Amino acid sequence: MDETVVRAATTRAPIMKGMVVAVWIPLLVPLLAVPLVRLLGDRLSPRSASWLLAATGVLLSGCTTLALMLLTGAGLLRIPFVAAAEDVSPLLLRRMSPVPVPLACAAGTALVATLALAVWTLHRRLAMLTLARNAVRPRRGGLAVVRDDLPDAYAVPGRPGTIVVTTGMLRSLDARERDVLLAHERAHLSGRHHWFTLAMDVATVLHPALAALRGPLRYHLERWADESAADAVGDRRLVARAIARAALARSRAGSPVSTPGPVFSATAGPVPRRVAALLAAPAPRRSRLLPGMAAALAACLAMSGAGALDAATDLHGSLETMEIHHHHRPEAGRA
Repeated sequence: MDETVVRAATTRAPIMKGMVVAVWIPLLVPLLAVPLVRLLGDRLSPRSASWLLAATGVLLSGCTTLALMLLTGAGLLRIPFVAAAEDVSPLLLRRMSPVPVPLACAAGTALVATLALAVWTLHRRLAMLTLARNAVRPRRGGLAVVRDDLPDAYAVPGRPGTIVVTTGMLRSLDARERDVLLAHERAHLSGRHHWFTLAMDVATVLHPALAALRGPLRYHLERWADESAADAVGDRRLVARAIARAALARSRAGSPVSTPGPVFSATAGPVPRRVAALLAAPAPRRSRLLPGMAAALAACLAMSGAGALDAATDLHGSLETMEIHHHHRPEAGRA
């Protein structure tokens, strides 16, 4: 192949180098976005904070996966058999793709590993939900009472969802506190809170930095259910007392709370913090820093999405350049 033709075809090489810079943005942005979204979530209502954390996790993990795909694809362009398959000069491919093969192999390995683990995590969580659903027999109203001295109550999602409560928990609370407990668990079911945790569990696998959002998301989902229960019974102090007594009964039983996967328990999470929030003013805390933090988080999300999109556009443009060159080669040979 004429060196002049190769040089002309590689005029997009600087753009490809820009692609390599852009593709790292989605991989690094979560390190900055995670602390921001946690701070911002603490200043929003529980419902808004839950949506914000879950949406941020899904968006950042999606951009991360796309970035790994692009790094892998750009590096594969340097492998000789790829050039032979496309009937393009290896020299052209090496100049068009500045991603070294070892980096592409590392990105490809990380991509395959995280996607496989994400699929396994999703399968495991859904299997756990199926087991929990099959283990109970709901009665009228979606309530299953289990004869067990261990105080416990949790919500099992499904169609319809089921609230499971043990006889030990029922004995630990009075009638009004039982109403609070049931209202709390109904809020988990009606709000589809299991999908929030499911999405975050998968996102955490795709980018380890997002693991710092799992605990805050669980807390805000419990607070969302607490506030829904308070609206249902009309007494925030009653809700605080019911949650505290339920958690104390479970603690005295000597068994820690362990609700697998997306199954929610009323006694889970930092109970003292939840009780304190219920006894405080219901309005979320305001801060002068709120607009600034929101703008910074929006900028992080925009940078992550724009970086992945820009890298994908550059890679696609370079592939089109090589394809155009391949189609024009016979004409160049005849000339």
